[in-house]
Amino acid sequence: MSIQQVGGIKTTWMNILHPSERDVEALRRIYPYIHPLHLEDLLSANERPKLDTADDYVFLVMHFPVWDSTLRLSRQAEVEIFIGRGYLVTIHEGMLKPLVRLYDQCLTDKTQTAQFLDGGASHALYFLLDRLVDYVFPILRRVDNNIRSVEETIFTADAPSVIREIAILRRDIIALRRIVRQQIPILQELEHLQHPVIQEDLEDYFGDLVDHLTRARDILDESYEIIVGLSETADTLVSHRINAVMRVLTVISVIMLPLTLISGIYGMNISLPFAEHPSAFVLVVGMMFSVAVLMLIFFRSRKWL
Repeated sequence: MSIQQVGGIKTTWMNILHPSERDVEALRRIYPYIHPLHLEDLLSANERPKLDTADDYVFLVMHFPVWDSTLRLSRQAEVEIFIGRGYLVTIHEGMLKPLVRLYDQCLTDKTQTAQFLDGGASHALYFLLDRLVDYVFPILRRVDNNIRSVEETIFTADAPSVIREIAILRRDIIALRRIVRQQIPILQELEHLQHPVIQEDLEDYFGDLVDHLTRARDILDESYEIIVGLSETADTLVSHRINAVMRVLTVISVIMLPLTLISGIYGMNISLPFAEHPSAFVLVVGMMFSVAVLMLIFFRSRKWL
């Protein structure tokens, strides 16, 4: 079984890692009044964020971002929370570092345990959510640093690498926006929730969490606008470089047209001017060279080169 437990004066924290059917059954025995549908949600891989209330407890499902260094993508980590009179239950897969770190600290530091669990279950819930919300901002700083790196190299680095970096950043920002946006309504509902297990004096504290996540959402919206602008800039630079190459190739093709015409005419088996001249080859090559130079001078005067 993967059920961990630590107790304080007013609250007991039960932490369940990688929940199995045995863990859910044990939770059912300990708290028989928990609704079967809520217990069923614990084994579901991808539950949407939500807040459900019952007579004796509150059930939350929330998502927070974790960084996947292999995919270079922020992925959502799910945590389910039961809060009732004198207890707090968290169920997760161990991906959220603040949650794992907090439990380890409670095992080794009595001061941390008292700060977390001696103020009541709803106070413990706020303390836990505050840690998880604060964990979002280092991820946002990493996104901001990556954007600055792209801004500094967009005019000097090769186009494929810049475009790839912008695409990876854009995908990450979209994933973060989707995660953060879905949590704000949950915390807003929790802020105004009237329930016996939620202390009324914590309304302002939950409101502060809403403000933090709203600020995170605004930062992500701004980052998205910046990355869209950088993407358009990169596309413009690539188009400009392609146009420059096409302009050179077009000039070369246009210059070759009259030269091909001259060589084709003098390749015909008919009498032509200078065809019998001893220096006919030199004259024809000189004529072709002169045409090419005159055309280059013309293109230069028209600022096509």
